Amino acid sequence: MAYGIRRKAPLRRKLQILRRVSGSSKQGRERFAISVALLLYIRKLKLGLAAIARDYCALYATNRRLLNHAGLLKNHVTVEKVENTAPQSYEVRIWCERKGSRLVPILEALEKMGLTVLQARVSCDKLFSMEATAFATAHARALEARDVAQTILRAIENKKKEKKKKKKKKMAIKWEE
Repeated sequence: MAYGIRRKAPLRRKLQILRRVSGSSKQGRERFAISVALLLYIRKLKLGLAAIARDYCALYATNRRLLNHAGLLKNHVTVEKVENTAPQSYEVRIWCERKGSRLVPILEALEKMGLTVLQARVSCDKLFSMEATAFATAHARALEARDVAQTILRAIENKKKEKKKKKKKKMAIKWEE
């Protein structure tokens, strides 16, 4: 008996909340009135959510335009030679537009130059950014920071060109069919 009362109590509380939300206090045709009112309430919430999503998209597009206008979406690579630690140690900072995989071509470019990444921090939230500490291996030639930066920029740009070529090939294949 007590179990049945405990089980019905939460249902009664929920029904009372639904009555408050729907503004229905009458007992007659209560279920129909509550369900209609709740459907209207849910519809209003969906419309509000859609408005918030539109506002977010508009703000995001404005943010992208401003960043592009300010030149912040361009590829930026800074490489500093660190003298305190290893004889050939570099601090690499990269940030660019987040499109596709950026990490793999950058790491491959560093590896081809004979640099080993000791520590790296990568973020792909709105922009791709990477901070890394790299040091030259024993068989690597003497490198300038400027050369390292140019190689990384080339690796990023080559990745873009490869993607464009792949898209053109796919379009050509579709056209031939």
